[in-house]
Amino acid sequence: MEGQQRAFMTTTVEVARSLRRELTPTEEVLWRALRASKRGYKVRRQQPMGPFIVDFFVPQARLVIEIDGSVHELQQQQEYDRERQEFLEQSGVSFLRFKDQHIENYLEYVVEKIDQVVRQKASCPSPLVGEG
Repeated sequence: MEGQQRAFMTTTVEVARSLRRELTPTEEVLWRALRASKRGYKVRRQQPMGPFIVDFFVPQARLVIEIDGSVHELQQQQEYDRERQEFLEQSGVSFLRFKDQHIENYLEYVVEKIDQVVRQKASCPSPLVGEG
């Protein structure tokens, strides 16, 4: 069992690395905006979390940021997203979701919203933050 788990994690990490090299255009725009200025917090892109990979993760705030393109409008994808989000929220993370159009048309608002949530979560210590 341990070998299977290690192989699965290796695969997840390899997939995440590949996704980091091939960001979607919208992910690239948000990544540049979050990296471009000194925000006071770190953001990881294509972050493995258990059996899943999330678009962006702010460890300090235990915040997942997801960008939903047109594929997320499909019923099957929505069910998968919901199950994945519920699973990850049980480990103490929270989610912000934005549609591609939000990034393309309202980038400044999106970045401000992320900043606001990170500040709120950082000012309210959670027993999960800093553990592990």
